[in-house]
Amino acid sequence: MKWETVIGIETHAQLSTRSKIFSGAPTAFGAAPNTQACGVDIALPGVLPVLNRGAVERAIRFGLAVGAKVNRRSVFARKNYFYPDLPKGYQISQYEIPIVAGGLVAIQLDGAEKRVRLTRAHLEEDAGKSLHEDFHGASGIDLNRAGTPLLEIVSEPDMRSAQEAVAYAKVLHALVRWIDICDGNMQEGSFRCDANVSVRPLGSEALGTRCEIKNLNSFRFLERAIEYEVRRQIGVIEDGGAIVQETRLYDPERDETRPLRTKEDAHDYRYFPDPDLLPLEVSDEWVDEVKAALPELPRAKRERFVTQFGLSAYDAGVLTAGREVADYFETAVSDADATTIKQCANWIAGNLSARLNEEGLDIAQSRIVSTQLRGLVDRIVDGTISGKIAKDVFEAMWAGEEDADSVIAARGLKQISDSGEIERIVDGVIAANPQQAADYRGGKEKAFNSLVGQVMKATKGKANPQQVNEILKRKLS
Repeated sequence: MKWETVIGIETHAQLSTRSKIFSGAPTAFGAAPNTQACGVDIALPGVLPVLNRGAVERAIRFGLAVGAKVNRRSVFARKNYFYPDLPKGYQISQYEIPIVAGGLVAIQLDGAEKRVRLTRAHLEEDAGKSLHEDFHGASGIDLNRAGTPLLEIVSEPDMRSAQEAVAYAKVLHALVRWIDICDGNMQEGSFRCDANVSVRPLGSEALGTRCEIKNLNSFRFLERAIEYEVRRQIGVIEDGGAIVQETRLYDPERDETRPLRTKEDAHDYRYFPDPDLLPLEVSDEWVDEVKAALPELPRAKRERFVTQFGLSAYDAGVLTAGREVADYFETAVSDADATTIKQCANWIAGNLSARLNEEGLDIAQSRIVSTQLRGLVDRIVDGTISGKIAKDVFEAMWAGEEDADSVIAARGLKQISDSGEIERIVDGVIAANPQQAADYRGGKEKAFNSLVGQVMKATKGKANPQQVNEILKRKLS
């Protein structure tokens, strides 16, 4: 039997407010345990929650960015369950009426676009954290995260492979950073995905029994966890078993998922409106203000890069994968001609990106700023250096040397473009290599490349490659 995978993703994005969603306690990462939890967070008697306006504004920003409906009235509810790191015995969340309803996220995979529908995005508070590693026979509880503002973004089950799920997660991750509502730091838990995975016979419309894989904090783990879970479910069904609806954890060391607990349904949490919080009302004026302050969104910027700068759809996609990359590119190509624009795009997507990936840096941490890169490209375009020598200049700049002009001058790297000097060197190479010259005249193209190499060697790589090729061909014809 052939099987179809069905995937929905629930994403918890930690909102970039300085204080918690219902208290004034700070949200900074890395503080000593239980030093950033106040009376509201730990549920001392008599305390009351007060909603953080900044968290609401960030939720509105997200709703507008994905083309969703921003509900003018939404309600906070109590989600009741017992766990040691949940001091109140309930989590304040939104259930029946969330702040954001619907929306779309477009993903690109193998050159084709697919739109993933969103069900909702709602505000809620995070729980604390149970610590097991540093204790023997006991667990510690750190309540610093308790009350941290989250936006839970729930997709429809529209994805059909682990690769689509990863593409969706990456686009969503880039978007929340682009609109500045979440720092996206997956290592610190600012962006976490839960994958709801099921399988069904190919062609069936009925959904299979789903399992939820919790707290996947890397795109690689998300892909591997889904792939394992799909294989596991198919194996269980084909062996005559039945899938149990449950929550599972992914173990990266064993590359497998394992059961954590039976998966609850909504009625198990006994949701009811929180009596301490009035319904949240958002005015049209506030929504309009947030909309006016939104930056140019990725799709619009991508389309503008194609029309304004003449980039291919692929290049425009690479350069709008993150807001910082797009800003870097636009600064680099300020007042540039078409040749310079294309060269800048190639260098950012090529050498610069490779160097950043190699050292685990964001473009904001690049050792070569956009104006320095533009200076390097200008020297390639005006013929001062060749593309090959430019790579050496780039490495010198990355190592800390100031700019392209300084490196070129200090190392004597200026390209030889004097046709008379190049002709003299070419004549010498032909005279020293008569057999290769004869081979080329006899139709052996490799001999020509060898002669070009000899000329470049004689000039220590400084000769203009285009002129070398033209003069050699003329001399050998």
